[in-house]
Amino acid sequence: HVQLQASGGGLVQAGGSLRLSCAASGSRFNVNVMGWYRQAPGKQREFIALIGSGGRPDYVDSVKGRFIISRDNAKNTVYLQMNRLKPEDTGVYYCKLSTINPTEDYWGEGTLVTVSS
Repeated sequence: HVQLQASGGGLVQAGGSLRLSCAASGSRFNVNVMGWYRQAPGKQREFIALIGSGGRPDYVDSVKGRFIISRDNAKNTVYLQMNRLKPEDTGVYYCKLSTINPTEDYWGEGTLVTVSS
């Protein structure tokens, strides 16, 4: 069983920065893709960014140029550096880990990010 622990959320003014972290732990697993999703108040969860096992990132258009996703494979940890934050970035951020052999998806509990105008 894999557990994900996310941290780094908080309250920040527009234009500020935050760094989210999500560490995976548990029984032996082979990490494939790690990513971040966001659920804004009253909205469905949406994709924000992911990074493959080879380090190639992908982003939703609304965060390109502002957010940077990275990973530390030795620590099974994924990060999301969020810069130039906007009020519309407010929401609960969830990390997701996809494994191979077997193929499974795991979700963290989420960390709240609030951006004030």
